[in-house]
Amino acid sequence: MECAFVGKFCNTLLVNSRRLKIKRRAEMRSHSKFYSSKFKITSVLSQANHNPSLQVATEKQGSPAGFGLGEWVWPSPGDEIPFWMNKFPSTDLSPEVSADIEKDSNLLHIIHVTAEMAPIAKVGGLGDVVTGLARACLSCGHTVDVMLPFYECIQRQEINDLELITTYYSYHDGDWVPIKAYRGLVSGVPVIFVESSNQFFKGQYVYGGSYNELEAYLFFSRACLEWMQVTGVHPDIIHVHEWQTGALPLLYWDMYHLLSLKKPRIVLTIHNMEHYGECRKEQLGKCGLDGSIYGTEDKAVDDLTIGHNPERLSLLKGGIVYSNAVITVSPTYLKETLCSGWLASTLISNRDKYFGILNGIDTVIWNPATDVFLPAKFHAHKPKGKKICKHYVQRGLGLECSLDDNHVPETTENGPLIVCITRLVAQKGLHLITHAIKHTEELGGQMIVLGKASDGRIQREFEDLANLHNQGSSIRILLMYSEELSHMLYAAADMVLVPSIYEPCGLAQMIGMHYGAVPVVRKTGGLADTVFDMDDLSNHEMANGFVFEGIEEGSLNSALDRAFRYYRDKPDEWNSTVQKVMEIDNSWNNTAGKYVKIYNSVRVVC
Repeated sequence: MECAFVGKFCNTLLVNSRRLKIKRRAEMRSHSKFYSSKFKITSVLSQANHNPSLQVATEKQGSPAGFGLGEWVWPSPGDEIPFWMNKFPSTDLSPEVSADIEKDSNLLHIIHVTAEMAPIAKVGGLGDVVTGLARACLSCGHTVDVMLPFYECIQRQEINDLELITTYYSYHDGDWVPIKAYRGLVSGVPVIFVESSNQFFKGQYVYGGSYNELEAYLFFSRACLEWMQVTGVHPDIIHVHEWQTGALPLLYWDMYHLLSLKKPRIVLTIHNMEHYGECRKEQLGKCGLDGSIYGTEDKAVDDLTIGHNPERLSLLKGGIVYSNAVITVSPTYLKETLCSGWLASTLISNRDKYFGILNGIDTVIWNPATDVFLPAKFHAHKPKGKKICKHYVQRGLGLECSLDDNHVPETTENGPLIVCITRLVAQKGLHLITHAIKHTEELGGQMIVLGKASDGRIQREFEDLANLHNQGSSIRILLMYSEELSHMLYAAADMVLVPSIYEPCGLAQMIGMHYGAVPVVRKTGGLADTVFDMDDLSNHEMANGFVFEGIEEGSLNSALDRAFRYYRDKPDEWNSTVQKVMEIDNSWNNTAGKYVKIYNSVRVVC
């Protein structure tokens, strides 16, 4: 009954929720068991008007705190439309303006050149970082633009005030390709969309089209500089991200700076050094540079192939060498990359311009007090809504939950709900995630995994796990991407699990904390900079989660065991920790100033 639908999750839920035009349905349940009797909300309300007892039940079930009667109903896994695919209220995502945010006196014009931007072209944390940092700098008075490929998969209706602003040409492989540049607003941030007339950036997804991805980003990097030259826009800072735009610093200093672009300085952020942009010399030549010039150790030759494959270059290494400043996304990850890894020697030789700045989270998009995806709002000093969110998710996914005689969630619970929201790749500690599923069930808790795998073998392994566990009452493995559901899961979670083998920064633990989920993490990269163990007596004031160091299952078990004991045996201390983590300021407003300081250190002062 309640769980019969759930075993089909893997095949039926891989739907783009933003494209669905839905009609909401309500499902009325009895006290003792759930039914599959479905009515349109209007039908239920009509019956309630003529039946006082039904009206009471409808009000209690249909109106979690903060919403009007009929806007929300308790969901069920038998609903025709899964609860996270509902149509949600719109929200104003203009830059956050607070009386506490002072305007900078030395204002800059910053242009981000990037392959991703949340929410319209988001694959991972890169998209969140670009949007969050841009919004924070806008709030401080700076002029900020984002330049983004106009991917075919971008939903134009999600862009405000979209208009064509420029037509021009940019070079690729011996030809000058026509380009249209559009301007629009995304989450309050001005964005310039670069649309080429060739096959680049076509397809249903941001990555994985039928075109050559490396050549497409080489083309995009030059097209952005060409747009600045054609329009006469000379920013103070061109901020590039990851290997996809690693060729832009080379193009700038060895081509466009020799032409008309004299003012800009280049800042590169490395979000994940695992991806380094392998590039042959002849491929680099397609954007107009002489690839043979860069095949040296002091420029862009791939350090992995020195001495036996000299024609192979790395766009990320070239970006490091040619940028005025290089930033990675946490202080600990900076230390780790200097001590080991194939780029360590390059980073050491450029140490004077290499900085580690912890990412922030966008507390406009990620804010449980205003989040439009939640059935109930809450914050650190009014946490009651979090209980409603937990029961809402439990009921919607068919997980076991407690109800009192009036169909209202009880305040007592048997075990914690753990969520793990992640890309299913080796970096994220897949063996630890699968073990956590088993151990959480053994401990009497519940766990939800939300994520997708790009590797077919990994996807099949997790499909097998889903088929094994999704029929039960304690585990759900959802192999998909859903921005809406991720918001709900963070709000529902008692704990957020991030067992990464390495993690340059990590946003999940920071978002989870902001939503009142206590983190359980492996001590690496940005996780080590943001989560401090509850049992570390030397750092009790900072204690905010549960940390383990090893990569074996026993180390994870120890952290989960301790977390469960705190949750069950020390409820007052647990509730204090929940309030504490929600009050931690990991916002971009607390971090952007460090970026601005670096911008100012390299800018040209006229």
